[in-house]
Amino acid sequence: MTAVTTPLPSTSLGRRHLDYWGLAFQAALVFCLVACFGLLLILVGGLIGDGWVVFDERGADFLRSNLSTRPAQAGVAQAIKGSLMLAGFVVVIAFPLGVATAVYLEEYAPDTRVTRFIALNIRNLAGVPSVVYGLLGLAVFVELLGTDMNENGGITGGRSLLAGGMTLAILVLPIVIITAAESIRAVPQSLREGGYGLGATRSEVVRTLVMPNAAPGILTGTVLSLSRALGETAPLILTGAVLSTFFTTPNYSFGDQIRGDYTALPVVIYTWARQAKLEFKGELASAAILVLLAITLLCNAAAVLLRNRYDKDR
Repeated sequence: MTAVTTPLPSTSLGRRHLDYWGLAFQAALVFCLVACFGLLLILVGGLIGDGWVVFDERGADFLRSNLSTRPAQAGVAQAIKGSLMLAGFVVVIAFPLGVATAVYLEEYAPDTRVTRFIALNIRNLAGVPSVVYGLLGLAVFVELLGTDMNENGGITGGRSLLAGGMTLAILVLPIVIITAAESIRAVPQSLREGGYGLGATRSEVVRTLVMPNAAPGILTGTVLSLSRALGETAPLILTGAVLSTFFTTPNYSFGDQIRGDYTALPVVIYTWARQAKLEFKGELASAAILVLLAITLLCNAAAVLLRNRYDKDR
């Protein structure tokens, strides 16, 4: 019988070769990270350097003062109130519609070509530039719903807070649907099957099993979409946001306010940055950017806290 000999492994396999391409790629990634972080620090540092002068001289008076043509008296109180009311429209309109649409597409709608076509178009709409939504809001909410035969301002009142809020709600609606659908899809299928095995109906499974487990992702996505809405400028300019005497008339009812002139922080920043006076386009614009940045960071922090709370409760 012939003895079977096992070939010895090549000595080259025992040697450890350095992955030069892998190290180069990792170094490139680190360089990109450091470069992006450095640019961010430069931008934020410049804003703090210019804007902190306003807070140092005026303190909270800058947050409480109304808009003015005098740099020493101009503040962002009206802009903050307008941005918060716009955020309220987004919360009331976009969040319920977006979550309900995601629940239907993921839990109730059959897997057909029509359903897949609708889901594909929702993802495409999420990448449409905001100025396109501004043109949509101008055509629908300002022109179509803002006029009537009696010239009473129609439903929205033309270029009004209501038109701007509805435009922002439509803008973030695809993002809310996508994030909610992804969170619902991430719930294990075995959880649903267990509920059906115990005799629960589909609505009971969705209400008691799927939605509580998908809630952290849904809340995170919706709050982050709200942060995007707060920073949009183009849709608000097209739907009538201006520097005006917003909310300074005490006898205005809530209906008159939402169907009247309005302003918001992004529009105030855009307008001040185009002013000829150095105080407006330098210190005041930077201070307003810091206020908007602080509000955005608070929204992001709220998203993290809500996600962590629901993760602990599960």
